[in-house]
Amino acid sequence: MDLSYILNHLGEERGTYHGAVAPPIVQSSIFAFPSVAEMRRGFADEFAEHMYTRGNNPTVAILRKKVAALEGAEDCLAFSSGAAAMSAAVFASVRAGDHVVCVAQPYSWTRSLLRDLLPGFGVSTGFVDGTDVANFEDALKPETRLIVLESPNSMTFEQQDLSAVARLARSRGIRTICDNSFATPLNQSPISHGIDLVVHSATKYLNGHSDVVAGMLCGSDAIMREVFKGPYMTFGAILSPHDAWLLIRGLRTLAVRMERVASTTARVLAFVEAHPAIRAVFHPHAVANPQLALSQRQLSGSSGLLTIDLATSEISAVERFCAALKRFLMTVSWGGYESLAFPLCAVFPPDVPIRPSAALPLSLVRLSIGLEEPEVLIADLDQALAQL
Repeated sequence: MDLSYILNHLGEERGTYHGAVAPPIVQSSIFAFPSVAEMRRGFADEFAEHMYTRGNNPTVAILRKKVAALEGAEDCLAFSSGAAAMSAAVFASVRAGDHVVCVAQPYSWTRSLLRDLLPGFGVSTGFVDGTDVANFEDALKPETRLIVLESPNSMTFEQQDLSAVARLARSRGIRTICDNSFATPLNQSPISHGIDLVVHSATKYLNGHSDVVAGMLCGSDAIMREVFKGPYMTFGAILSPHDAWLLIRGLRTLAVRMERVASTTARVLAFVEAHPAIRAVFHPHAVANPQLALSQRQLSGSSGLLTIDLATSEISAVERFCAALKRFLMTVSWGGYESLAFPLCAVFPPDVPIRPSAALPLSLVRLSIGLEEPEVLIADLDQALAQL
């Protein structure tokens, strides 16, 4: 992959916009044609022609080319959120009477889509522990048409063996989708493992500046055209030209940001793994990760998201820890330039006790490592852990 070419030059026909180094924002909803015959050709292939920005826009097209190249895909579509990208991928893949298999702990809105929304359209879903490919095979039914993966997921970072799942799915004629937001295309290439569709919450690392909500869906030209003619044009959850321009800007620094994040995360990870006030640490490259061998084989690098399980049985102690943090902002989401903390207990009422669940105890705090100096972040965590 010629990474610097993709990030800095691919899709940018500078000769068509006066040699400007940064591409223009083509803030137009519609595009004119010189004749009826030309307009007719536009209607014949709205996927490729600039006719109406709900379908195709020159600024968005530059972004599509870059992200498709990063993922090793033939094409991709840009959406107004990662949830919209996942929803379009799913709706384009199933019909009434079909069955879906999904990993047990996907992103909450993916779970809501599959568990709560799809049954109203006659589509059922089974959730399985994706750490063992045999669980997928056991969950398949004659009517299974789709497998939804998230590897790693964004809280406890369970992974799936992408090649093994892809082989199983293709042997049964089942489509596969993988959310690759955590790893980014720099650290994992699901398509190279045989996965059909790749989803990104581009809000996260692809943008990297916490100022855009966006989603990307990558795959073959045939499937992208299928999605385009169906849920993309019908639902209208498109990315605006301005947000696409911001994402193009964010991609310029993707490689250097991820390199800095990986370096800092390695040092923070070593610190939290050794701290007595932390019961457990979740990260693909954590020493205690039972899937460490898969991480080393499937991920070419590290991301900056990790979760710590505080050694406490009191919600008030978790709250004290979070309140004491000075350099970690307490908020949802992740993947920007800034370091963030997300306490799981914030999702639940204050009178809910810490649950004994081994999977998701309320003593979990997810950390997103940003671009600050590692010494600063470690010192901040150290003083906040002292509040326990």
